Parts: sequence; C-alpha cells; structure tokens
Amino acid sequence: MAKSGRNGVEDPAALKPWPKRPARLAHAVVESLTDSIVSGAIPSGSTLPVEPELCETFGVSRITIREAVKSLEAKGLVRARQGSGTTVTQSEEWNLLDPVVLAATVQHDGELVVLDHLVGVRSVLEAQMAAQAAELATDDDLREVEGLLDRLEDEIATPARFVESDVLFHDRIMQASRNRLGRSIIRTVHTQARSTFLYTGTPDGRACEQANAEHSRIVERLLARDPVGAAQAMTAHIEAAWSRRRVPHSGGTG
Repeated sequence: MAKSGRNGVEDPAALKPWPKRPARLAHAVVESLTDSIVSGAIPSGSTLPVEPELCETFGVSRITIREAVKSLEAKGLVRARQGSGTTVTQSEEWNLLDPVVLAATVQHDGELVVLDHLVGVRSVLEAQMAAQAAELATDDDLREVEGLLDRLEDEIATPARFVESDVLFHDRIMQASRNRLGRSIIRTVHTQARSTFLYTGTPDGRACEQANAEHSRIVERLLARDPVGAAQAMTAHIEAAWSRRRVPHSGGTG
C-alpha cells in the first residue's frame, strides 16, 4: 500500500501506467486510477499527484488528465478543491453502481463483503420482480421462460453453456415483470460480478442440476400466478446458489 501524507501519494508505484498506449486515453487513466484507489494503493484521505506528474506518468496531456479527474469526481472517488488539490474520498462516498467503480471493487473484494451485499440486493430485487412477473407476465412471456427452462435442462451436462442460458432465464423473468429500473440495476451489478471468479466459481454438472431444480420451482409459481410463491422461490434459489459458489474452490450457478 502506498504511503500517504500531507503532500499526497509518496510511492510512485501506486500509479499504474500501461505498457501499451490505449486508444481512449481519459477512460484508461480513469480505470487505472480507480483501481489504485479502490485497492488502497492510493488510500482515502491522500491527494492525487499534481497534473504535471500525472501527465508524465501516463504520457498524456493536461486536458486528458483534467477530463479523467472530473470523471473520478463524478464517480465519488475524489474531491477537487482549489488550492487543496484532489483528495481521495472515503469508500462510503464511492458510486458502486458506476460500472468502473463496481468492477474494481468486485475485483479487490477478497473477503467477499461487497459480493455478499450484491447478492442480497439481487435477491430482494429479483424476488420483487418475480412476484410482479407472476401477476403481469403475458402468456408469451411465460412460454419463453418455460422454453429457457427446457434449454437449461438440456445444458446441465455443459456448465459453460448452462451459465450463459441461466443469465437469459433470470433476465427474461425480469423483463416479464415490466420493472425496467429493477432490471437495469440488476443487469449493471450482475454483469460486473460475473467478471470475477470470486463470484462465478467453477460450476459443475451437479451444481447446474441443483440450480435448475430451483428454476423449476420458480417457473411453477409463475405459471400458477402466485406472486408470493414466486418471490419466495426466487429468494431461495439466489441465496442457495450463492452459498454453493461461496465455498472456496466450489462451483455453482444462479
């Protein structure tokens, strides 16, 4: 971890310039600095290096650095004040729904605290949307959900394909709920979570079989137009699937 003091970051290694110059310079600077901040290499309360140092480190213009700092500020990662430099904020102020911030946070979530919270949010929102789908889904919606369930059954022996269809299954139920905001939130957080092995694990055939038995209960309650039952089945599935994946070196899907 970089040392910090009144003059900011003292260890240049806390900054991570890239080996190959990227096309989208400001975005690349933002991603690199976000990773350094979230990982703690540039700790909360420290100040970022001044513009000339950042320009030299990343090999970009002052305009690019200013654009990057504005983006970091919009994400809640830093606070820029005239005469005081750019200070890294406390983690409570970071916007975890921002894809760049969330991706870095998940990547460095060694103790799975954020992923536990993410699964909790997912469980609550998807249960609510399953209940809404039980009431609002059209017959066409339900036929498509049933079709995905059949597809998942056929793919139990091929976990890599099952995982991709599993995402479609959950998303189709959310679509049937007509809850656009809830679906957008879940798609944002789930996409970033799925980018890390800490969340996905290594699913095997047994885990896929268990997951699809839980999927079947969800579909059963949707077809019965049972909002309470659908919500309960969705909660049980998401929590059980995470408990299977959360055990070190185990697999799972959900």
